[in-house]
Amino acid sequence: MTPGSMQPYALTLDKFLDHAAKWHASTEVVTGGDGGSERIGYAALRTRASLLSGAFAALGLKAGDNLATLAWNSQAHVECWYAAMGTGIVCHTLNPRLAPAHLAAMIDQASDRVLAVSPGLAPLVEDLLQRCPGIAHVILFDEPGSTMAAPASDRARIWRMDELLAEHGAAMPWGGFDEHAPAGLCFTSGTTGAPKGVTYTHRSNYLHTMHLLAADVVGITARDAVLVAVPMFHANGWGFAFAGPAAGAKLVLPGRNQDGASLARLINDERVTVAAGVATVWLGLVDHLEKTGGEVPSLRRILLGGSSVPQALMDRLEARLDVTIQTSWGMTELSPVGTVTPSNATIRASAKSGRPPMGVDLRLTDEAGVPLPDQRDGEGRLWVRGASVVERYFGREEAATDADGWFDTGDLAQIDAAGNLSITGRAKDLIKSGGEWINPGEIEAIVGALPGVALVAVVGRAHPRWGERPVLVVEERKGAMLSDDALLDALRGRIASWWLPDAIVRVAAMPLALTGKIDKMRLREEHG
Repeated sequence: MTPGSMQPYALTLDKFLDHAAKWHASTEVVTGGDGGSERIGYAALRTRASLLSGAFAALGLKAGDNLATLAWNSQAHVECWYAAMGTGIVCHTLNPRLAPAHLAAMIDQASDRVLAVSPGLAPLVEDLLQRCPGIAHVILFDEPGSTMAAPASDRARIWRMDELLAEHGAAMPWGGFDEHAPAGLCFTSGTTGAPKGVTYTHRSNYLHTMHLLAADVVGITARDAVLVAVPMFHANGWGFAFAGPAAGAKLVLPGRNQDGASLARLINDERVTVAAGVATVWLGLVDHLEKTGGEVPSLRRILLGGSSVPQALMDRLEARLDVTIQTSWGMTELSPVGTVTPSNATIRASAKSGRPPMGVDLRLTDEAGVPLPDQRDGEGRLWVRGASVVERYFGREEAATDADGWFDTGDLAQIDAAGNLSITGRAKDLIKSGGEWINPGEIEAIVGALPGVALVAVVGRAHPRWGERPVLVVEERKGAMLSDDALLDALRGRIASWWLPDAIVRVAAMPLALTGKIDKMRLREEHG
């Protein structure tokens, strides 16, 4: 007897926009900006993205090549994603807030030849063109209110997006490649030494989207208007550019403007029901509303991520905005969702990050990697596995997992009796500020090279707005007298400006652990 079978149906990302264009054709993607909002229906966006696929082909991009984007959340950025991914091109998202040296290292490692950018980034683009001779084409997005002058280059061809479409736009068929093909590339910010690239496949992002759509995760529907305040360069914007079209939800993109006044106007104009982003974004919204007496009556839920959220801030957001807060935990390596608190959860403790969706598994081990006999209530090292969890970093031969497929997150955690995850510490010393990582090691290396410095350490100090901010602790050499300005001047231009320490502490003798290393635990207790 011949067994029956099911249709082959590759889990590729083009199917999300195809679905939205066919069944939610007039549902809008809205981009906020200084010149007013720009809007387009899913069907029209699908047409433009297909034409852009042809333009990419005319620039020499083919399946498997990397396309770099240096951009904020906008219609043009979404079009760029689908135009690339629909034909098998890999979308390599870059964070405009990083220092040029970090970005250049990522561009060179990925062998990017085409760079698509948002308005207002011309100086950064010019710097990158000097550092990255492999970039042959730059595409400037057209966004609401943009008055960006084209970056100067005597080597790379500079295109405005509408000019590129007019000259080379040609509809191309999408799909037809293996679902395991790479779709996206996101580096872990270059904050742990050499940047590590995480390659998302079509299948992994497709399944991650199914995670997001589950009722106890984000569970958006065609009746929702979703404000995506998490940048699209942060682990694929947490997947909302895929989940929105998949559900037929209205997508609301803030562009570069994420101040409280701009967000309040966008939420009310577009009747946003669900929003996602780091806590500092919503703190700005609350500050604005309290100052002006405004309201955002349509907003029902906010998904928080990026770092743990103080309970007082969460209570303030819920009370002032009259919304339900969903906390979460994730990583670039997890695409990024690891756990989310359900929207109807009664636990609002800031340490709780919720439970994993189906398809993501967690375990706790001791320092040697041996699973804890009791996975509930004890503290251990957190490992993860699943279909949307990294297996191997970009360009690496060795696996990022153990023999059983478990990925070591580097975090310490607890899981309570109900399965709720709490992150209790970090195995690394990175500082998370405003949802982004700061690497103390780079700051320490620069300051430690100054002639008047004997020992230096950087630790995180709790901050009511940014979560953490760096504190520079210095032991000066005998007889040396370094001013604060001298220490900070050594850092300016060599690290991102938002990495600069908020405070400088001088100690007569740096505390040392028994191993002879600087005792950062004590420094955190005394200065963090």
